[in-house]
Amino acid sequence: MNYNEVLRTHGEALKLFGSRVHAVQEDQWEAPTPCTEWSVFDLVNHLTAEQLWVPRLVRDGATIAEVGPDFDGDQLGEDPVGVWDRASTAAMAAFAEPGALHRSVHLSYGTAPADAYCSQMTADAVVHTWDLSRAIGADERLPDHLAKAALREVEPYAEALEGSGLFAAPVEPPEGADDLTRLLCLLGRQP
Repeated sequence: MNYNEVLRTHGEALKLFGSRVHAVQEDQWEAPTPCTEWSVFDLVNHLTAEQLWVPRLVRDGATIAEVGPDFDGDQLGEDPVGVWDRASTAAMAAFAEPGALHRSVHLSYGTAPADAYCSQMTADAVVHTWDLSRAIGADERLPDHLAKAALREVEPYAEALEGSGLFAAPVEPPEGADDLTRLLCLLGRQP
């Protein structure tokens, strides 16, 4: 496991999502997204809340129960872009602290290595960057290396994700599909 690569890929994924957050127009916050239950605001709020968890879990070693409902509900308030920027910066800093990726974190499904958690967060950011791009009419093409990293992360547990009820059933990708298309199809998106 190359920890520098894990951190670099994570940082790139968050910065890419952040570039889409900065591109959201005032009249787009309530627009629908490929995540059928979520508006643009809901999607950005979800990923922001995910980032807010990172310092508590990685740096502080908190459990899900200890954090409790702290990050439930609206985290964006009247400053969605600013809150996203601060949350993503704090998440990147927590993962980048010396030794952070060697720690264990307490997640909803049990204890996991922090480097695996970082890779999961990277994949989440990549997929949701595509979702947000589609919702706001931004460029849906994503860097190949990010799509490949996310696909490599998600493939081993894709069936469990489908079974969770949080994702649509996989879609058969077209023959010769690139990594991004395969990733999106695996997670029930229609690229």
